[in-house]
Amino acid sequence: MNTLNVAEYTHTLGLQAKTASALMAKAPAAIKNKALRALVRLLREQTAALQVDNARDLERARAAGLAEPLVDRLKLSPKVLETCAIGCEQLAAMPDIIGEIIGMKQQPSGIRVGQMRVPIGVFGMIFESRPNVTIEAASLSIKSGNACILRGGSEAIDSNKALAKLVQQALAEAGLPQDAVQLVQTTDRAAVGHLIAMPEFVDVIIPRGGKGLIERISREAKVPVIKHLDGNCHTYVDDPCDLELALKVTDNAKTQKYSPCNATESLLVARGVAGAFLPRIGAVFADKGVEMRVCAESRALLATVSGAKLVDATEADWFEEYLAPIISVKVVAGLHEAIAHINRYSSHHTEAILTTNHVHAQRFLREVDSSSVMVNASTRFADGFEYGLGAEIGISTDKFHARGPVGIEGLTSLKYVVLGEGEVRT
Repeated sequence: MNTLNVAEYTHTLGLQAKTASALMAKAPAAIKNKALRALVRLLREQTAALQVDNARDLERARAAGLAEPLVDRLKLSPKVLETCAIGCEQLAAMPDIIGEIIGMKQQPSGIRVGQMRVPIGVFGMIFESRPNVTIEAASLSIKSGNACILRGGSEAIDSNKALAKLVQQALAEAGLPQDAVQLVQTTDRAAVGHLIAMPEFVDVIIPRGGKGLIERISREAKVPVIKHLDGNCHTYVDDPCDLELALKVTDNAKTQKYSPCNATESLLVARGVAGAFLPRIGAVFADKGVEMRVCAESRALLATVSGAKLVDATEADWFEEYLAPIISVKVVAGLHEAIAHINRYSSHHTEAILTTNHVHAQRFLREVDSSSVMVNASTRFADGFEYGLGAEIGISTDKFHARGPVGIEGLTSLKYVVLGEGEVRT
């Protein structure tokens, strides 16, 4: 597809999405839920066929020398597809928030003023690797009454095409416009440039992928972007704390899975508990092959741990999102220093305090400037599914419109509604 054709193609996608968005915005909840349930049925019926399409992507990825952890992200196993189906079922069972009116108040003039929740309109989603994002984005788009244009990575093109075809089939079954969910069918990168520069059709862009992709989208987009660049998440072990709880949660936050953006990358430990805590968590990390990038004080406490991989931390380590079995470790004086360190080095994604002091917990919640802040829980909970949003289209570390996991509500806007009985302004 030449450059001119790509421009024409993306323009057509935008026009079709804008037209479909008007129909989606007024679709009754029952019809949107019918489409979601049809999609659930199709995902389960077509599991075997989807794996055939997925196998072509996996074969190409391995032939191109893609690392096995990255190949793993491409897999549409029966378990992955069933998780997608369950997510759609949960969305269908959730209340429809479109059209709800909040904050209605009577004014001295006699008018009543409130706000109505409405769809954003059209969002563009640009993502890499995981093809299940096609279903997450499509299902949230349907439930929230939006239209969307999806552009997945070239490494998953066959899988994404097969999934998008099922989505359009489900929309048609429910009597909704098939163009409400469109997948960019070309792998030409020029399509991304056009998609992020069509404010006449696209209301917001949501990139989901590596830092390079998100930086490019943020730099070049001519429409608003909902984004996060890094997931440098912190776990702070406070003085006082429950040591057994702290060990369990810290271990899970780092090692349950290394690649997600909500895995803990930086461990801060209060000096008062460091002597008791660090050798024990160091032994856990040593057993699991986790390298520790350490400050001088934590190195001294971890030096006796058998098999520990210790590397002196540099300034860059405090900023780093490893997405690997590596964690930075620093001993801090206490809560005040921990909060200051987090607010300086964090990517403002997710931070947790492990403490038995209620006042410390409340200070941490108030003063840490991140999109999710937790007390005595693993940072790995920071996603839409675990937060009860049904699914998520991404996580936002921005402060405007949407912050944290972006579910149905994050894909809506509010408009003012005024109810009167003939009042006139004097």
